Amino acid sequence: MATRYWVVSLPVQGSASSLWNRLQDQISKHSFDTPLYRFNVPNLRVGTLDSLLSLSDDLLKSNSFVEGVTHKIRRQIEELERVSGVESSSLTVDGVPVDSYLTRFVWDEAKYPTMSPLREIVDGIHGQVAKIEDDLKVRVAEYNNVRSQLNAINRKQSGSLAVRDLSNLVKPEDIITSEHLVTLLAVIPKYSQKDWLSSYETLTNYVVPRSSKLLFEDNEYALYTVILFARVADNFRTSARERGFQIRDFEYSPEAQESRKQELEKLVQDQENLRSSLLQWCYTSYGEVFSSWMHFCAVRVFAESILRYGLPPSFLSCVLAPSTKSEKKVRSILEGLSDSANSTYWKSEDEVGGAMAGLAGDADTHPYVSFTINLV
Repeated sequence: MATRYWVVSLPVQGSASSLWNRLQDQISKHSFDTPLYRFNVPNLRVGTLDSLLSLSDDLLKSNSFVEGVTHKIRRQIEELERVSGVESSSLTVDGVPVDSYLTRFVWDEAKYPTMSPLREIVDGIHGQVAKIEDDLKVRVAEYNNVRSQLNAINRKQSGSLAVRDLSNLVKPEDIITSEHLVTLLAVIPKYSQKDWLSSYETLTNYVVPRSSKLLFEDNEYALYTVILFARVADNFRTSARERGFQIRDFEYSPEAQESRKQELEKLVQDQENLRSSLLQWCYTSYGEVFSSWMHFCAVRVFAESILRYGLPPSFLSCVLAPSTKSEKKVRSILEGLSDSANSTYWKSEDEVGGAMAGLAGDADTHPYVSFTINLV
């Protein structure tokens, strides 16, 4: 599938069908690998020249906005598919692949009546796309909020022993608590384990001998228990800190642990539900925005053709997808068919050192209407 297309319109001197046949013939002879399609632009309401000139000033800005939202939704789809492990699927508009929708474009008269003023059609497209973009921001923010909460919990459960949640590492039998005795959890640098085992009994009075037990190790630290009299716990913490041993505050609570587990399961389920619904929404909205974009392109071709070639509307619009190596040849063919007496004037800036900018604001200028559509 091609991802870069030219939308062009050529002035019709005789009949559109004759010009179309000549174009097909030239492309097949000199650039046979270039796909070529008619781009069916309806006969829209022209209005006044002033309204067309005013509209042309906004066309490029509006096009950039609509195109930007299209790509934003597409990138969101790609990210969600990657995170979900879903195989990438072809994007569609009403079940039709996007490239086919572009190359076989048909104006939706029910949605955009051709008798409506061009400004009304353009503003309607802009408003609809802006609403979808706002909806996208809200949905993505909701999804990212749940994902951030989940990531924070996961970091607590998978970080180093100095900061991570210890509840899933400590079993009920590891904690001995009575009226006088308390169990503390010590986080010891791995290189200091021998020092800990030889000194913990003497860090303060009333430490239960041989009570320290290794519970868990990560790359940096080891987690030990130690049992002592509750009344010396603060002294033990102070002495341990002076020796480089960290005593973690921990209170074993089966209820709190179960609550955290349920919270985690709920967040995982919420994330999955939000991701799935966001992905489905993006598939649908991409189709809507892409369709709006193509209707906008049709308005753009029509308006720029009237301003370029004059009234009554008499032009042939088409879509091409030339390869990079064929671009110059295709440009030459299009220029030859444009029948412009000012071909030399309408050269690209590179060729004549800064010719007049095109109505569409594209980098190159030509003796015919032309702009580029990038699907990705």
